[in-house]
Amino acid sequence: MAGTGTQRRPEDSHAGVGLWARVGDRLIVGGAVVGDDGRDGEIVGLHHADGSPPFDVLWSDTGKITLVFPGPDARVQHFPAHRVTER
Repeated sequence: MAGTGTQRRPEDSHAGVGLWARVGDRLIVGGAVVGDDGRDGEIVGLHHADGSPPFDVLWSDTGKITLVFPGPDARVQHFPAHRVTER
């Protein structure tokens, strides 16, 4: 309804997408074997406008960027979107 003052939160646009991310979020992937902490990296690139996978990830352990199709053991740590303002 127009004019009600209701604003959509950014995450509302991702309803039903499943795993999604923004550039700057963190991808955390579980370890392959028991006792392995897994790995994490910064999402530095997206291939879809809705933020769905795959992602370009800069891994913290290797410093390399790879294309990642996350599996069921992956989760995204979201950070607040940065707003750029002109001065």
